[in-house]
Amino acid sequence: MLFLRLSLIFITLFCVVFSVFASATENSETHSESAEFTQQCAIPVFSPMISDAPQITDDSINITSKYASIEKDQVANFNGGVILLDKSQTIKADQLAFDRSLMTFNAQGNIHYQNQSIDILASELYASKKDKKSTMLDAAYQLYGNPGHGSADQLEISAQKGLSLLDSTFTTCIGENPDWQIKASEIIISADGSEGEAYHAQVRLFDTPILYLPYFTFPVSKQRKSGFLYPKIGSSSNSGVEIEIPYYWNIAPNIDATITPHYMSKRGTQLKTELRYLSGLQNGSINFEYLNKDNELSANSDARYLTRFQHVGTFSDNFRAYVDYTTISDDNYLIDIGSNQYNANDAYLYQVGELAYFGEQWQTTIKLQDFEVLGNHQSSYKTLPHVEISAQEPFKLFSQQNLSGQFEFNSELTSFQAQSDDQVSANRYHVEAGVSFPISTPAWFLTSEFKLMHTYYQQDNIQAGSTLSETVNRTLPKVRFHGGINFDRNINLFDNDYTQTIEPQIQYLYIPEKNQSNIGLYDTTKLQDDFNGLFRDKSFSGLDRVASANQYTWGVTSRVLDQSNLEVFRLSIGRIQYLSTSNTVDALFESNNNNLQSSVAASLFYRLNHKWQISSDIQYNTDESFTNKSQAAVNYQIDKYNSVQLNHRYARNVSDSSLEQMSLLANFAINKDWAFVGRLTQDLKEQRSIESYLWNTI
Repeated sequence: MLFLRLSLIFITLFCVVFSVFASATENSETHSESAEFTQQCAIPVFSPMISDAPQITDDSINITSKYASIEKDQVANFNGGVILLDKSQTIKADQLAFDRSLMTFNAQGNIHYQNQSIDILASELYASKKDKKSTMLDAAYQLYGNPGHGSADQLEISAQKGLSLLDSTFTTCIGENPDWQIKASEIIISADGSEGEAYHAQVRLFDTPILYLPYFTFPVSKQRKSGFLYPKIGSSSNSGVEIEIPYYWNIAPNIDATITPHYMSKRGTQLKTELRYLSGLQNGSINFEYLNKDNELSANSDARYLTRFQHVGTFSDNFRAYVDYTTISDDNYLIDIGSNQYNANDAYLYQVGELAYFGEQWQTTIKLQDFEVLGNHQSSYKTLPHVEISAQEPFKLFSQQNLSGQFEFNSELTSFQAQSDDQVSANRYHVEAGVSFPISTPAWFLTSEFKLMHTYYQQDNIQAGSTLSETVNRTLPKVRFHGGINFDRNINLFDNDYTQTIEPQIQYLYIPEKNQSNIGLYDTTKLQDDFNGLFRDKSFSGLDRVASANQYTWGVTSRVLDQSNLEVFRLSIGRIQYLSTSNTVDALFESNNNNLQSSVAASLFYRLNHKWQISSDIQYNTDESFTNKSQAAVNYQIDKYNSVQLNHRYARNVSDSSLEQMSLLANFAINKDWAFVGRLTQDLKEQRSIESYLWNTI
């Protein structure tokens, strides 16, 4: 609660202090991404008008033309292909008059002006060397090293004030009809080229005025600037019409923040804030989302909020610190309102603090971990603390045969603290030591492992009638051999040359059977049985269950690669063959029903071309003829900014019921600044919509 109170105080001060209206842009990453758009604004780098011009380093002026005359030894007139050069600018014109006493220029006809920051075409020019100012009429301009360009009835360049444009336009889009532009009575671009000011301005989209502002500022360069970012407009079934207007605050070179009023037609207006900081090798963020009253909840007027603090940092070369702490107002916040911090189907929120040391041969980690449980899910355990120590030491067994091995040592000490009084708490100490002999060549690999695992439990608050024991010692050996061979050949398909590979692999794993029903479940769940999971050396996460194994696993992968080694096709298939039927840990987990083989796990990927891709995974029980799990996806990548994806997902047993869903995702860029994003997810079993939303982003 202290963390939450501090966050509320920070956000309150944050909103009170800052209330300046300006225009802004996001960081330079946004610029680099938008630079690749098909209607992008290419960053111009124009070449000098005169390639073989003499180098001028002093205050002298060099003028050449076809014809020249002098009036009263004061005004020099030049006609025909006039070129004026000094140390800071170049001017081309049909005619030019130079007053030597006043140090002024007057030029007419096909004027081309260029300096280190701008390139201009105009009909007339007046310049004063003393005032360091140039004025041009009927001008079209292009900034150097910046996509900004436009036109002006009158354009003035001043060493002190920068660039002033009267009755002018400004845009960063190329073409005669830009997607957007600013049209104003006056636009001033600062001397350093970092920002612009517009007076009596129209913001025009597709040459249609959409907003009038008497005054605002906007960024010209990639430098960050405080102000409003582009809004987001969308719609969802949960919240109705949604509008977000982010405000970016460039607090310091290493600190910034974004304040976003988020209007939801069904629920009200939410305030979303993000503070980011960077100091040396330390960086982090604080996110706070707050809705004072949810109009959709008539029976509850409590505020709804989410707060998340994240920090990552390294110091003293070998140390790393990591913090991820989240708290939330209620279990349904993510489902009702949603957040960029978590998914709507997340059941746990992280609350983790970690300090790690990485040495050359050993590493250690100290972690404090808790979860905030959402909904009717089983309460998780706090780990206060969790300490890990691991070490590796290479060695050579037979120096003459050059057989290299590695000694490996892993240990952990964990204190599990229960969330409720009726839960068992425990202290667990685990140590695992052994040797491995990895051999790897381009054609084949073989890894041999021999390890011994010992775990000690001290369990408290055991309820009457429970099978758990106060103290448990469990010692198990583990033997593992994993090898594979890589074959490849050149093939020709449809008049194209490809490389096909066949990559068979096999693994043998042995762990003796041991009754572990006297140990509670603190951090253990069953792992996925997809193709990549077939070759793991364990079936469960955590250490509370170690599955017995006397089994071998086989698998084959075939790939087709094009001449640039891009993967065009991949098919993988494999399964586990059990050499004994005693592969069940206890009744808490699904057994193999005395089958002598696992389900077949297969994976498919096919790239039809650079736009179409198909991928699929399946786990199929051949003994009883049913599918355990499957997923398939068809992806159509129109270009980098436009895509459509269709997904299908099936699981036979999720909380004692089957699950089958289909979802459609689409992303279309309307232009450089506008994009359409939509998602629809349908439950095929219950014939209902699970999730649907539409967003128009600018």
